[in-house]
Amino acid sequence: MTHKAEWNVGVSLTEEGGTTRARAVLDTGTGQLVGRGSAHCNPEDVEVSAIGDELAAGRALRDLAGRLSRAADRDLASMGAVPDPPRTGYGWPQDTQSRPDLGH
Repeated sequence: MTHKAEWNVGVSLTEEGGTTRARAVLDTGTGQLVGRGSAHCNPEDVEVSAIGDELAAGRALRDLAGRLSRAADRDLASMGAVPDPPRTGYGWPQDTQSRPDLGH
């Protein structure tokens, strides 16, 4: 069986008072999922809008990815294919391994 789908993601950003907020919306054509993220500028730092945008958008997309993965887990469970617990992270296996360069 061949299946083809096109899903669209849009990210909207707003900045006010040193806080940038992002909203990432996944439109599947039959429904939507929303992820949110924010970034706060340290008052001692120079305010660079592009950096706040990147951080907030990245966090919103990460939130959206988690929500989509949890929705898939629920769909799997409804079909009787329950993932092995605990399922705390998503991504490639190396994403959950110790990373000395990141301080953990």
